[in-house]
Amino acid sequence: MNVTITPEAARFYKQEVLSNKDQPLRLFVRVGGVGSGGFSVGVSKEDPTSHCYQTTVEGITFFITEDDAWYFKGMTIDYNEDLNMMIFTNPQFEDINHPRQ
Repeated sequence: MNVTITPEAARFYKQEVLSNKDQPLRLFVRVGGVGSGGFSVGVSKEDPTSHCYQTTVEGITFFITEDDAWYFKGMTIDYNEDLNMMIFTNPQFEDINHPRQ
């Protein structure tokens, strides 16, 4: 799985989402979102399944199921502290209004 989660993004999730610092986070494709071509990144506190991609950043295990891998391939997830905003970029989607697999 070729997804990059920056340490800044991981720390944001740790502070804002996790009550238990050892809890894994599932990243998934969510339908809806402004400027996303109909898709955006969803986050939920779940345990990994047997068929998933995993990466650990800042002590947090992030995982993506095989069904959602197409959306995250090549994505960078970052947090901009000055803007107080998560930043999701993915060069595979040249036209964000019409993303292709």
